[in-house]
Amino acid sequence: MEQTGLSWIDWTVIVVYASATIVLGWFYSRKQKDSREYFIGSGSLNPVLVGVSLFATHLSTISYLSVPGETISKGPIMILLIIPCYPVSYFIVRRYLLSVYMRHRVTSAYELLEKRLGLGVRLLGAGMFIVVRLSWMCLLVYVAARAMTVMLGVSEEWIPWIVLVTGFVSIIYTSLGGLGAVVITDFLQTALLLGGAIVVIVLVTVELGDFSWIPTSWQATWDSQPAFSFDPRVRVTMFGTFMSVLVWTVCTAGGDQLSIQRFMSTGDAQAAKRAYLAQALVASAVLLTLLFVGFALMGYFQARPHELPSGLNLATGGDQIFPRFIAFHLPVGIAGLVVSAMFAAAMSSLDSGVNSITAVVTTDFLERFGLMPKTRKGYVRLAQCLAFGLGAVVVIGSSYMGNVPGNITGMTQRTTNLLATPAFSLFFFALFYRFGKPAGAVVGAVYGITVGALIAFSGNFYTLLQDSAFLASSGAIDVSPISFQWISPLSLLVNLAAGAALSKAIRPGDSRGRIAVKSAIALLPLLPMVSLILGWPWIVGS
Repeated sequence: MEQTGLSWIDWTVIVVYASATIVLGWFYSRKQKDSREYFIGSGSLNPVLVGVSLFATHLSTISYLSVPGETISKGPIMILLIIPCYPVSYFIVRRYLLSVYMRHRVTSAYELLEKRLGLGVRLLGAGMFIVVRLSWMCLLVYVAARAMTVMLGVSEEWIPWIVLVTGFVSIIYTSLGGLGAVVITDFLQTALLLGGAIVVIVLVTVELGDFSWIPTSWQATWDSQPAFSFDPRVRVTMFGTFMSVLVWTVCTAGGDQLSIQRFMSTGDAQAAKRAYLAQALVASAVLLTLLFVGFALMGYFQARPHELPSGLNLATGGDQIFPRFIAFHLPVGIAGLVVSAMFAAAMSSLDSGVNSITAVVTTDFLERFGLMPKTRKGYVRLAQCLAFGLGAVVVIGSSYMGNVPGNITGMTQRTTNLLATPAFSLFFFALFYRFGKPAGAVVGAVYGITVGALIAFSGNFYTLLQDSAFLASSGAIDVSPISFQWISPLSLLVNLAAGAALSKAIRPGDSRGRIAVKSAIALLPLLPMVSLILGWPWIVGS
């Protein structure tokens, strides 16, 4: 079963797949007539395909590797509790969000903000989206390329070339074909990704001769994952998993251009609801499959620990087990299929991000200020060039991500969660809170981003605090960073509370100066709130 590298058959599979996506982009480019067709497929795309694209957009190579890795090293609780979140989030999004959003047929989600809260809030939302997606894609492509070096059996010196090839293929079909090409290729990529995972499960089962790899008890290498804990240092709890995933899924569906753009590409509200249902079903199926991939790989290497290299073990190296298995244990041809799935997952995230950022830049900035070409052909051509340029920025920027200190994968997740809830809160004040005021939305966003940043980068803050002379002399306890599971729930809660309070305090006849004074007063509690969050682990641990 073991091999040491990719054969010419594997490389043929990879090249054929990459070429097919470019041809598909060229095919869809022949159908582009205007910007609406380019960005939202004229609002007539198949809802099932759109739902699969919604899923593929948010599942990157990192997710593909981290789900088995989490299962192997930490335990299955977090993954198992993600799946029940989807029925709840589907009910909320279907009942309360899509019925409102689909009344407005827009290209950019942030057009909805200006209608209710003004141009400033629209630009704030659009700017937040661009910053977080560009940073996310740069980090994503780099980390994905680094993981693929293991599977390809090459050194990390090849990372820039892998980034270039992956980015080039994605940029070509995205800039040519628009959202139509993105949705179709996302469907193919999801099928390939799921197929690769199933192949791994089947091969392990055949190699071991039965299903003995399925665990029947809690493993010694897994973390303790309680139902609930007030201690913020506990990495994963059942309650924390459910709340953080539920908040993230709802906020992403209701505040992210990647999701709203796809809802707008369907025919009507009912079609959009079917698309979101398809996303929930596909996500549940793939996550469950990847969970079993983790079980299978864990069982395989427990039965054959001698096949793990020195320095790699199940307790601490879970994230490296899957790429290691792909690189050294899959048969010829199958390895090429699974590596193609890795490329597929990376390209799914890159193509969607590039297309959505292009829609935001053209609609919220260039078109809004009258800087777009007057002809339809010129409009589409500029959008295509902009998509290509943004993709090139991501490819070039990702080449420098190796200089970023710390755990890049962890920082990627924290950066994504950091702005998800503040972005959704802008839509909440614009569409669902009738007392919402522009100043309230902005102040709420300040609170949400501040709280999210303090939690996301708590390790950095605590390191600085513990190095201070005061804490050294006071005998403060050694603390770990606050769990990432608190980012979304607390950020959303504080954001909505602060924004709603200021919005209620502002009266219809208030002047700009009076609104500015009330906004300044509303920001005063921010300092004690920062102190409370920074002192939380000490308070609980004392």
